Amino acid sequence: MSKPNSKQDPNAKFADNERLKTQSNFLRGTIEQDLKDEITGGFTADNFQLIRFHGMYQQDDRDIRAERAKQKLEPLHNVMLRARMPGGIITPAQWLAIDAFAEERTSYGSIRLTTRQTFQFHGVLKPNIKDMHQMLDSVGIDSIATAGDVNRNVLCTTNPVESELHQEAYQWAIKISEHLLPHTKAYAEIWLNGEKSETTEEPILGSTYLPRKFKTTVTIPPNNEVDVHANDLNFVAIAEDGKLVGFNVLVGGGLAMTHGDTDTYPRKADDFGYIPLEHTLKIAEHVVSVQRDWGNRVNRKNAKTKYTLDTFGSDEFKAEVEARAGIKFETSRPYEFTTRGDRIGWVEGIDGKFHLTLFIQNGRILDYPNQPLKTGCRKIAEIHQGDFRMTANQNLIVAGVPADQKAAIEQIARQHGLIDDGHTAQRFNSMACVSLPTCPLAMAEAERYLPSLIEKVELLLAKHHIAQDSIILRVVGCPNGCGRAMLAEVGLVGKGPGKYNFHLGGNLAGTRIPKLYKENVAEDVILAELDQLIGRWATERLDNEGFGDFVIRTGVIAEVKVSKTDFYA
Repeated sequence: MSKPNSKQDPNAKFADNERLKTQSNFLRGTIEQDLKDEITGGFTADNFQLIRFHGMYQQDDRDIRAERAKQKLEPLHNVMLRARMPGGIITPAQWLAIDAFAEERTSYGSIRLTTRQTFQFHGVLKPNIKDMHQMLDSVGIDSIATAGDVNRNVLCTTNPVESELHQEAYQWAIKISEHLLPHTKAYAEIWLNGEKSETTEEPILGSTYLPRKFKTTVTIPPNNEVDVHANDLNFVAIAEDGKLVGFNVLVGGGLAMTHGDTDTYPRKADDFGYIPLEHTLKIAEHVVSVQRDWGNRVNRKNAKTKYTLDTFGSDEFKAEVEARAGIKFETSRPYEFTTRGDRIGWVEGIDGKFHLTLFIQNGRILDYPNQPLKTGCRKIAEIHQGDFRMTANQNLIVAGVPADQKAAIEQIARQHGLIDDGHTAQRFNSMACVSLPTCPLAMAEAERYLPSLIEKVELLLAKHHIAQDSIILRVVGCPNGCGRAMLAEVGLVGKGPGKYNFHLGGNLAGTRIPKLYKENVAEDVILAELDQLIGRWATERLDNEGFGDFVIRTGVIAEVKVSKTDFYA
């Protein structure tokens, strides 16, 4: 496994995942044989982990797990698939195909938009898995490397207004995604009946792939909708006269941690400097290659890029990237993040086309009573001539609408509950991960809990006469970071049934980590604290002062400046 200038101790006892990858025959394992095993609905041994590199997680319905155990049945195993959609753009024809599969071949019938700017199928049973991959392939979609120890789906600011700049950034998101993909043909062989071929090397990822998952974004200031500080590698677009000229490169962000382990913590990304466009792929490759060789392969809890930077030093990591790439970073170009939400409703682009951002609570597209969201999206797809854009905030943009089609699309959206004028700013600025009943890591409710929590926070805002205002609120079922609670003004992180760690102090731009305020508390404590804090914010805040800035300025919570030293202090 040793590479040139590797920081791995050859005598160390590596994590078992390293053995698994080494013995996988470049991610093939025995997945094909497992697919034919009708005795179990799940995947066995190493394949349980290996299918992640193919974009799937094995799950089960935890709501019925105990009842099935009483009946001496194994859990109702199924898989969740996450598609690879760099930049989150999907055509109406592709949408109709995934809509039909979700309706006919999944246990839940829903399409789930995720914080990784793509969609997920939940509840796909083993006999349907291969058909699912072949259906996706038939419309030009795959799920290669959307999970596992690889570079995952590359995010890109949707930015529907500056369409030319967005198109350039989007194309770079695709190029980066393609450049960093695994070279193994395992995916095509197993799922698409591709011709068997021998894989002899992985030139960028290495034969044992990366030490841990790796996330990349392309973002266009001033909107930080992709939350750059949640990601290992970020390309911040620098434009001149509306044209993309290069990127500032930010490295080492990440939000996951482990309860009770102070050696784990969320961390902001470091700004390495500016590069012209022509160096983008080489810099991406060598940030990955340094992390490949220097990342911790002994302790997976400390294996992400953020810990590599803190272990060896950001300057040393940066110098190694420069040495491998043969490129020196220039001084960072000025930029500023001021917002990170989606612009709900209609906006007009500079190209004269219109773009409708639909708010999808928790990203769950399903037909609900009196709110048939899934049917509405299908009907829009049947007449839409542009594309759809999935956002990193779990919403859906109907993009590229000509003026003469606006009224028809808006009518469909309103008839199916996709536009609701009663939604508040607080609802638009709240988010949750999937959590129960499907996520095996969930400790507390998140997606199913968020709507009722929002209603209670809305009442508190109204009580203090600021109903028009909002707080960036995020709820996650565990500390693994999927819902990006560690970049919220109020972040609730599941600790156990009905209990959360309560964090305060993020900011509107998404450039500050919140700090633990109350540990392992229930809703009554959270709401009581928010009641008095919102009351103070309403009367004591400065002009345009966000809630997160207020609680830091007034000493309610200390600011996290350096996560490694400040987060637990």
